[in-house]
Amino acid sequence: MSQAVKSFATALIDATSVTMFGVETVGKLCLVAFYSEGHVLLEGNPGLGKTELIKTLGRVLALPFGRIQFTPDLMPADITGTWMPDFENRNQLRFRQGPIFTNLLLADEINRATPKTQSAMLEAMAERQVTVLGERYQLDPPFFVLATQNPIDHEGTFALPEAQADRFMFKIAMPTPDNHTLRAILAKQTAPPNPESGADLDRSKLPRDVADSKAKFAELGKRIRATEVLPSVEHHVLNLFAATNGRFNQLQGLTGPQTQQLKALLDDALLYGFGPRAAVALQLGAKAWTLLFEDKDQADAESLAHIIIPALRHRLQLSFDWLDRQPRAENEPSRLSAADQFLVKLCGLCAPAEHAYRQRFEARLDQIAGQV
Repeated sequence: MSQAVKSFATALIDATSVTMFGVETVGKLCLVAFYSEGHVLLEGNPGLGKTELIKTLGRVLALPFGRIQFTPDLMPADITGTWMPDFENRNQLRFRQGPIFTNLLLADEINRATPKTQSAMLEAMAERQVTVLGERYQLDPPFFVLATQNPIDHEGTFALPEAQADRFMFKIAMPTPDNHTLRAILAKQTAPPNPESGADLDRSKLPRDVADSKAKFAELGKRIRATEVLPSVEHHVLNLFAATNGRFNQLQGLTGPQTQQLKALLDDALLYGFGPRAAVALQLGAKAWTLLFEDKDQADAESLAHIIIPALRHRLQLSFDWLDRQPRAENEPSRLSAADQFLVKLCGLCAPAEHAYRQRFEARLDQIAGQV
């Protein structure tokens, strides 16, 4: 049965790759979040394919998708819908649903909305419902938000509240295409349409329609939660929570030198530690990655390494004093931001030393850090 799930996940990624190039890892993380009932915050410069990604996912998953372009003058009713006159019965009003009533939602440039409008999104993401004039309306599952923000344009933007940022399972950095990927994009965008594109794709494994896709969503959601994790993975997650909240006496499986290095790293570094939702995202994400993409029965060090940076980067709140004290080391990899470099060190030091778990975790993290 697990092989059937992996074949299904592979078919989804292959179908996505027909129109989206160089974003396989992004696609995998989006599927992990989708089937784990999470949401994704996608950050990247304009023109990297963020909008096309949600359209492609909608086609591949056979689910309806919508888009909201966030602007400072957008009101909550523009998202949720509102009561409108019923022109067939002039003495009555009827509720007209807004664009949030869909299965896959692209929240484009979400940080351009005012806090009042962002609060409407927060309710939808957290409760899977919206409230209009005191009436609650449930959002049909699945409900998946792929929100985007532009990291280089801050004029006219409003920072996401920590409560809303924490509702995103992952924050993914949209990668800039390399030369090979750019050639493929140029060939697709500047050449005549190719009717044979994707003709060799086995579509029998893809969802046939909305009902089939929703049934698969419910099935995989149960199977993800039933996937087991190694005790070392759970200890790793608990260590990250304990260490960032100053509970060093609760660390498990660390050597003495590890604990001392961890205390030195965290000294006045954080404004506040990770919350329980971060721990849930880590363990659930590791389970989902294992079920969908690994030939294993239990989530292990490698599974956690694949999702740990996207799951934590938007929850990390480094103090300004700490950032000011950090020198620019020439040998640091330029592909990683200062925050991601800190996370790599933090996650490595919190990894239990038993059974070579830490070595396996750090080796895999070193391979993939900076990809997304």
